Amino acid sequence: MRRPRSLWARLLLLSLLATAAALAAAGWAIGGVLERFATRGLDDRLDAQLMLLAGAVRPDGSLGANALRVLPGFDAGAGWSWRVVGADGRVWRAGPVADLGKVPSPARPLPGGSGPGGSGPGDVRVDGPARPRPLEGRDDAGRRVHGRALTVLTPAGPVRIAAAAPRALAEQPIRAAMAPLLMSLLLLGVALTAAALVQLRLGLRPLRDLRLALARVRAGEADRVPGDQPTELAPLAAELNALLAENAAGLARARGHVANLAHGLKTPLAALIARLDEPGADPDGSLHEQARRIDARVRHHLGRARTAAGGTPARRTVPIALPADDLIGVLARIHADRPVRAAVDLPDLSVAVDAEDLSEMLGNLLDNAWRHARTVVRLGAATDGAFAIVAVEDDGPGLSPAAAAEALRPGRRLDERGDGHGFGLPIVRELAELSGGALYLDRSDLGGLRARLRLPLSPGRTAPPAVR
Repeated sequence: MRRPRSLWARLLLLSLLATAAALAAAGWAIGGVLERFATRGLDDRLDAQLMLLAGAVRPDGSLGANALRVLPGFDAGAGWSWRVVGADGRVWRAGPVADLGKVPSPARPLPGGSGPGGSGPGDVRVDGPARPRPLEGRDDAGRRVHGRALTVLTPAGPVRIAAAAPRALAEQPIRAAMAPLLMSLLLLGVALTAAALVQLRLGLRPLRDLRLALARVRAGEADRVPGDQPTELAPLAAELNALLAENAAGLARARGHVANLAHGLKTPLAALIARLDEPGADPDGSLHEQARRIDARVRHHLGRARTAAGGTPARRTVPIALPADDLIGVLARIHADRPVRAAVDLPDLSVAVDAEDLSEMLGNLLDNAWRHARTVVRLGAATDGAFAIVAVEDDGPGLSPAAAAEALRPGRRLDERGDGHGFGLPIVRELAELSGGALYLDRSDLGGLRARLRLPLSPGRTAPPAVR
């Protein structure tokens, strides 16, 4: 049987198996007690009959006339019966009784004592501790019977006595009691199953709370999970907080490097812009515009570094189409030598992402697509719950699944080996994840690569229907 993957299902299955085993054992034990109780009442009546018959045994091993003093019901019609085998082999009987060959002969006589109805002291003795033995078998008609047997010692030899009753007399009350017993066990099983469901729901609630706490950390609403956890989950929460702290420290170091780089570029850029502002240095103004863009990007990363240092992530609402139109115009001029056209289908969607981050993500994805497309680059967007899915596709050679996974690994740039898409993909992935989104790479129906950017929608904004 395949093991369930769900922890809740595993615990429930184990609880159900344990409950079923416990109820089966309880039913078996209670059934045994009922059987012993019903059989004991039957044995008491049979033992009383044996004592009456033993009291009628004479010293010569025959049966006296007082053998007719039997309990009511011991007749062939009622199914009750008895049989006495004298010392000389003579048989007295009433009704069809089980074969007395199953009743063992006495191993030794008792010293002294007198029988219950014998003619004198030492004349008639009961074998063993005067306790009847059980007898199971079938009567002369083939019906199952339950009986009791007793051996009486006389001077003439042993006399064997047996009394039997239909086995059904002990089984009928057991069967009558089993129906309510099974119903009670069934109701108990249902109650125990309901209790197990409640226990699992309450017992696994801390795991659900821990998952929600991690989701809040991922959404930027908290920087750590609560440490006040049950004893079993406290070590896990501590490890998660340690991992989050380590990641935050690594991110802070990376932000510091970016800030240092931006500070290092700021002064040379200011000098370059000043030179370009001189008369005749940039006749058409194109170099001045590019220098301004670089300066804006440097200032953006400086602002991000300051924001990260202050611990207050800044997310604004920005329409996807706003940076996309500018980027497509710029890239069309940059790649004017390539016969690539842009197909754009962007609905009115706004995302909760920093505008500069959105421009950087779309710019990297569009630039990669433009450089590797043959004839067309396609840009579209749709909704998926509380997220927008921005897809950038091309009809170029694309990437295999292994190469796509390699391209997203930080520090692994496929273009450095002269193969695949550009080095901006890890940056796009990092920015998307910092914004609470993700980046996925797969095959486009155009034949090339499809980059799907998952970004959170602006809160409180009604999204258009999803396009699949």
